Amino acid sequence: MVESPGEPQKLKFGEVPKPGFSKDELLIKVKAAGVNRADILQRQGLYPPPAGSSSIIGLEIAGNIEARGKNCLEWKTGERVLCLLSGGGYAEYVAVHKKMAMKIPENLSYQEAAAIPEAYLTAFQSIVWLAKLQAGQSILIHAGASGVGSAAIQIARQIGTTIFATAGSDEKLKFCLQQGANQGINYRTESFGEIIQRETKGKGVNVIIDFVGSSYWKSNLDSIAIDGQLIVLATMGGALIPEFDLRQLMRKHLTLRGSTLRNRSQEYKIQLTKEFSEFALPLFSNGSMRPALDRIFHWQDVSLAHQYMEENLNMGKIILKIQ
Repeated sequence: MVESPGEPQKLKFGEVPKPGFSKDELLIKVKAAGVNRADILQRQGLYPPPAGSSSIIGLEIAGNIEARGKNCLEWKTGERVLCLLSGGGYAEYVAVHKKMAMKIPENLSYQEAAAIPEAYLTAFQSIVWLAKLQAGQSILIHAGASGVGSAAIQIARQIGTTIFATAGSDEKLKFCLQQGANQGINYRTESFGEIIQRETKGKGVNVIIDFVGSSYWKSNLDSIAIDGQLIVLATMGGALIPEFDLRQLMRKHLTLRGSTLRNRSQEYKIQLTKEFSEFALPLFSNGSMRPALDRIFHWQDVSLAHQYMEENLNMGKIILKIQ
């Protein structure tokens, strides 16, 4: 819980009633929860939950079905599931719509499963639904060592594309290559705009997935191909672009898309979950994709987990072990 916005130490433990559930919902006993940048923003008072959602932080969990609504006969109590949430993940129990649950592949732990929903659904939405990335194309993924970044690399690899990834250290670049990137670029010591121009012989990449925003704007435009897709998922480097010239978009026939996932409708999330499950769960089951875990914190150390993420130390996902 967050009694008042602020630093990680503002996170407090408390007791709330076990959530009720409707005829179309599952009651899940949580085993693990993922930590996301959105959690930090909510703790700071900058990202309130959508109307009707739990005020408890947490957007993704894995656990066991403890009870089910009368319309959920396709599910069994005790089954292992992973779910995307609009809130409430840092808790012992959550209630979710039956079509938001995905069965955990047998070869994945609860901690690995909890690393999937927010990161991989965000990446899948961006790459497959919005950018419509195709085999043989190229993509630049910023923050490649982050949870969403590493998920995006793995998904783009399965599609069959050339993948460039940026990160801030040689260790993180090595991690990006391990996830499937073709080339890593250290944004602290190299110009990704110049490297993309060189490596693509001036053509640029077809898709850019950006979490940084205004500070990358010019280099992103230099790096993108004609008819390219620029997908903005966060603005960690600033949100305002001074003297934005629309002719920059027109000259390259670019599509600029901004997106978040948390405030999408339940119907949207259900369809996204369905298509992602069909694409990804077989790949997790056969080992073609596997969530990258950085550290697992006990849930009582949630403040340390937030601090660790804020220091940009992680490569892959940070997980809370609830049970």
